[in-house]
Amino acid sequence: MDLIRQYIVQSLAAASNNLRLTSYQLEVVALLRETILNSEDVADNIDRMKKITPLSTLAIRLGEIYNYLTQSPVDFLKFSDDFIKHSQNLIKDLNHLLETDSTNELKNALRKLRNEEQLPEESGKEINVDLSNIKTDSEQLIVKDKTVENGLENRIDTEAEVEKTEPFFEERVKDYETLILKPVKPIDNLLNKLASEDVSYEDLTRFAEIMRINGEISERNGFEILSNMHKIIAASLLLIKSRELMPGKEIIDSIRSCLIVIVAVVRGKDVDITKYLNKAEDFGREINAINNMGVN
Repeated sequence: MDLIRQYIVQSLAAASNNLRLTSYQLEVVALLRETILNSEDVADNIDRMKKITPLSTLAIRLGEIYNYLTQSPVDFLKFSDDFIKHSQNLIKDLNHLLETDSTNELKNALRKLRNEEQLPEESGKEINVDLSNIKTDSEQLIVKDKTVENGLENRIDTEAEVEKTEPFFEERVKDYETLILKPVKPIDNLLNKLASEDVSYEDLTRFAEIMRINGEISERNGFEILSNMHKIIAASLLLIKSRELMPGKEIIDSIRSCLIVIVAVVRGKDVDITKYLNKAEDFGREINAINNMGVN
């Protein structure tokens, strides 16, 4: 069953890589992949997708892939060619899905599939912020904002302080944006210090707590992909602190990918962040595996 999940998820990823998607559309694709990856019964999930109007056409295509993997012997000599064909067939249906329905409608359809509470209409509002003067490469996408760089140290020390700001989120999206973006540059600086092994345990703990809290706030406001990125960063910093994760170049780049996704989604920049999102999600699975080993 793991092979089936991975095959379908990777097919969706390959298809999305051939589309120029906005950050909001990428969020929907990420939620769709996560839904399938975490599904206890893939066949049942696909059957239920067929009964949900926005997802029905794509579900038929996914059903064809599922049947290919389960109802006939797999010819491994042709496996790669079949994967390419399946991914190409998904491109049109995935594009139609993302272009036809709004982000909020699709997120609610996926929540219905996962038997989760529906998002209220206003929670799905897209954040429109002008980023015309911010370049799209990874170094520039991590915002060099002086208010962010200088203001965080005096900003969030306890969860109680964060809670005081929460009533503003429903009324002013700008407050949420400010809260989420403030830690970005300081954490990017922290990553630079990690590379030179010049960082304190206190900094790791403090930034991990900030990202945990902001992740919870994102989740309560319906921003699942942002919540996941924050949780991945928080968990990775704690693992680095406990020396269960060594902060080499690959690890630092993975954490930075999470930051890039956060900035792109919050700022609503119409750039292709697929490679960063894929890298961040792969890193998240690695973090979960390490944490699960600790539990077992």
